[in-house]
Amino acid sequence: MQAHWWWWGLAVLLGVAEMVTGTFYLLVLGLGFAAGGALAWAGLGTAWQLTAAAAVSFVGWFLLRRQMPRRSRDAAHSNRDVLLDIGEHVHIEHWQPDRRAQVSYRGAAWTAELAADQTNPPQPGEFVIRRIDGNRLIVSRAG
Repeated sequence: MQAHWWWWGLAVLLGVAEMVTGTFYLLVLGLGFAAGGALAWAGLGTAWQLTAAAAVSFVGWFLLRRQMPRRSRDAAHSNRDVLLDIGEHVHIEHWQPDRRAQVSYRGAAWTAELAADQTNPPQPGEFVIRRIDGNRLIVSRAG
């Protein structure tokens, strides 16, 4: 079997896999394989085929990364529609010097951390959960 059929067969398989996963990255890789198949069909050597497949895939992935909207990690962790704890109140008795405190919230012990935009020294009292970062509650002064 000629080399271009292998390239195009793999490109089709990547296209089918793309339909299953729902990302465009496998499709771009499939286009790279199709480019390698085109050079194989034109009679160029294996090095040219591999170079064309890699170049088309790399450029496609680069353009895809530039065009896709960035998913903000902060937006997902501070969205009340996603995390219902955002906006809830906690009472903090004692702050540590590193702007962190241990707090009991919903029956569990959490580490609360004062939000970066809070410039005043932390004082005990009521705080509002602004976002959740891993197992830390990022809080700001209530009111």
